[in-house]
Amino acid sequence: MTTVVAVGAQWGDEGKGKIVDWLGPRADLVARFQGGNNAGHTLVVGGETTILHVVPSGILHDGSVNLIGPGVVVDPGILLIELGKLKERGILRDPSRIRVSGRAHVILPWHTALDKARESARGEDKIGTTGRGIGPAYEDKVARRGIRVADLRELSTLRAKLDSIGKQKNFELTQMHHAPPIDIDALYAQCVEWGRALEPYIDHTGRIIDKALRAGKNILFEGAQGTFLDIDHGTYPFVTSSNCVAGAVCTGSGVGPTKIDRVIGITKAYTTRVGGGPFPTELEGELGELLRKKGAEFGATTGRPRRCGWLDAVLLREAVTVNGLTDFAINKLDILSGMPELKICTAYEIDGKITEDFPMTLAETERAKPIYETLPGWQEDLRGITKIEQLPANARRYIERIEALTEVPAALLSVGPGREETIIVHQLFR
Repeated sequence: MTTVVAVGAQWGDEGKGKIVDWLGPRADLVARFQGGNNAGHTLVVGGETTILHVVPSGILHDGSVNLIGPGVVVDPGILLIELGKLKERGILRDPSRIRVSGRAHVILPWHTALDKARESARGEDKIGTTGRGIGPAYEDKVARRGIRVADLRELSTLRAKLDSIGKQKNFELTQMHHAPPIDIDALYAQCVEWGRALEPYIDHTGRIIDKALRAGKNILFEGAQGTFLDIDHGTYPFVTSSNCVAGAVCTGSGVGPTKIDRVIGITKAYTTRVGGGPFPTELEGELGELLRKKGAEFGATTGRPRRCGWLDAVLLREAVTVNGLTDFAINKLDILSGMPELKICTAYEIDGKITEDFPMTLAETERAKPIYETLPGWQEDLRGITKIEQLPANARRYIERIEALTEVPAALLSVGPGREETIIVHQLFR
């Protein structure tokens, strides 16, 4: 039995979907433990692209059961659309392969309406939210006024809850943002419909995990977003509304910390981020645009262009610390082919002082100037390479330097978007 947690080691968009999909056949359970449909995981299998927002990335493998844990916020409409598409393609023939925690909180129309209204009201101070209602849903969860998936089946109490919460939501929408109110009658009818449609999928996912652990099964826990979008450890306030680090797997799925064997941090061979916030190694000129075009750096959920820059080892070392990373998966190594030289940020200069540690505050991060180490690039096309020994010498040196700077080994290397375009350095599951 092996339990592996897969988390993003940068600002999200690191290619977690591909790695989880690749690891999927080796796992009996794949469990999503935080985030919502603001995460877009892109899988390319046999030339066909699948983009998932709520369903775990192990769904393309017939042998795995995929769990949506209590730490996830679920938009029932989006989830049902995803499930419908998977059914149409013949991927989801058995509803028992998707289990949704009854304790997961529900994203309702007032959450998305408030998300968009509040972001618009910020003007130039926008956070860069996706407008999917994620933050307001987590806000209600913490304030103990949320609706959970199991509540959609409790019709004796559902209407009263919607009426009570709806008064406050509609007041904010109409009086503070001059937006139209939510029709509670229509919302109640919609919730009833959602509850009936989700009935075959609702389960106690924590008990499923416990039984799997007792039976010696392999479990893969899938995170969304990335370490530096974590509400506590990220570049606050330019973060998401949940904990994205590996520790969140315990509360977000219902597994104890003593049950975790390995934590793999997923990173690109360079750095990207979407939305606002500091980005010390950002490349704003032609080189940044080149990375964006070669890497197809546009959000799977929003389509927004990603900001691109050199690899930041200071960032990765912090990810190692807060996640307890045991391994790295390095994606998009192939995108760097053709560049005469590459740079890795090894330290920052902040107010005239050199530091190898990631800053504690946003202000310090904004003032950070990257200190680079230059390495020779390579010209060879990496697509089709299946063994690390086949990589160009300079590509191997690049990987070895990342390992030395972070003191964490690379377990997987991606040299293309396809599932098969993955180099195994060492196995994660026993």
